[in-house]
Order: sequence, then structure tokens, then C-alpha cells
Amino acid sequence: MITLTTFRSVPPFAIGYVRDLRVRWALEEAGLPYLLRALEFQDAATPAYRREQPFSQIPVLQDGGLTLFETGAILLHLGQRHPVLLPHDADERARVTAWMFAALNSVEPYVGNLVSLVVFSAGEAWAAGARPSAEAMVDKRLRDLDDWLDGREWLAESFSAADILMTTVLRLLDDMEMVERYARVRAYRDRCMARPAFRKALADQVAHFTQAQAPAAAAA
Repeated sequence: MITLTTFRSVPPFAIGYVRDLRVRWALEEAGLPYLLRALEFQDAATPAYRREQPFSQIPVLQDGGLTLFETGAILLHLGQRHPVLLPHDADERARVTAWMFAALNSVEPYVGNLVSLVVFSAGEAWAAGARPSAEAMVDKRLRDLDDWLDGREWLAESFSAADILMTTVLRLLDDMEMVERYARVRAYRDRCMARPAFRKALADQVAHFTQAQAPAAAAA
């Protein structure tokens, strides 16, 4: 049985966006049942957990005797056995892998930088000064992605792990009205999010973290 490790609770603003969503979604697409292991924040810093995840982050996937961290590596591993995530054809598999790397290396760092400025450094004078250039880099990546999606439904020939990664990156821009500037990117994101596996994964994550919030609210 596969075990997925995440946190027991997160701040309300993070619910629905925690990166274990990528793995939940992939597991749902592949039809794989899994168990959930929930950690307190302080547990992630223990030596025992750092032997599983050296950077004290989540998620971690345990599949039999294999323990993996990093969502890209986890989805790549799951895709080795499930063609809905990674196709059998060698050339197409290579193209999907390229787009997995692109989502994580060519798009997410710029999106993450902007989100950090907006969410964690709001009100700081230096952040206000840095925001225009950060937005410009995200805009460029979205424009490039919009061009690629001209005449395409998915990043590669069919839906794959690359679309899971790219969609979860694009969702970090929710409420910023940036994706909405690009019709093809917006339609692509919405098409991915309409998949039943995404909806199930999102609902499960929201339920997990919302339930963790309830005892704290009751105690207050």
C-alpha cells in the first residue's frame, strides 16, 4: 500500500494549495489507493523524518520499500507504471518528462517568487519595488505557455503528469488575475481542473486540513 505524508494542519490560506495535492491527483488519475500519514510541523524537523526528507518538507511517498521526496520525482516514479501519467512510447515519454521539468524549473520559480512577494512580504517597501519585474517574468512565461497551447489540448499528446504539475503551478496565481489575461492558458487550466481526479484530490485535501482546523476553533 502506498503511504503519502503531509502535514496535519496548515494555515487557512494554504488549504487547497499544499503540494501533496499533486501526488493525491496523480494517485487518483492512476486509480491507486493510498494511506495518509499526517505530521505536526515540529515532527518534520526530527532526525527520523529528515532521513526521509532532508529538507523537512512534504510530501513524502512510501511505495513498498521505496521512500521518495520531491513531487516531480514522485510523479515520475508513479508514471513508470501508469501510462495515464507517463506514456509508454519512448519519444512521447521524453516529451512529457521535458514538460514536467519545465513546469518545475521554467515556470514555478518565477510564480513562486511573485507569490512570496504578494503573500509573505506585503507592505514591505522593497517588495513593492520588486513586484513589477517579478510580474513581468511571470507574464513572459504565461505568454510563452499560451503560444505553446495554440491548437493543443494538453502540454504533450495526451493528459499526463506534466499537466498535473503545470496546473498546480498556475493555481498559485489564483486571485491575481494573471492567468486570465491568456485565453488558452486559462482554458487549459480550467480543463485540467475539471477532471474528476483533480476534484476528488482537492476535496480530500480541503477536508483533511479543514478537519484539523476544527478542534483548534472549538478550543478557542
